[in-house]
Amino acid sequence: MLLVLSGSVVAAGQIFKESPGTAAALLLAFLALAGVNSPLIFPRSIGGQEAQRRSAVDGRPVVFWRPGCKYCIRLRIRLGRNARQLHWVNIWRDPTGAAAVRAANDGNETVPTVVVAGQPHTNPDPAWVREQLSPSA
Repeated sequence: MLLVLSGSVVAAGQIFKESPGTAAALLLAFLALAGVNSPLIFPRSIGGQEAQRRSAVDGRPVVFWRPGCKYCIRLRIRLGRNARQLHWVNIWRDPTGAAAVRAANDGNETVPTVVVAGQPHTNPDPAWVREQLSPSA
């Protein structure tokens, strides 16, 4: 919401400077940033420990991600509606999740890291992730 508001203010300033083309471009850029970081694009994140607990119960993969990561966005978009079946952990909001990613990637916070049956997979192909979803999930 803050990105949309900020974009509107910046665009309004450009309109007052009689630059409607720049205003439209800036507003679209802010709207794109808002959309990419929106819960409409990414399902609501949960904590790393909670995600691992839920995954142990239902067998669904855990995806460790961070806002602005183009590979995370690609994974989310290519999964489509199936993305809601995964447990998403934002490593910038969850220190436990960030630690799990560092442990899986030689100390680097490389995302997306998808954990399936306790095994981490760094930046896997979205088609492979889709295959890991159980039919009952």
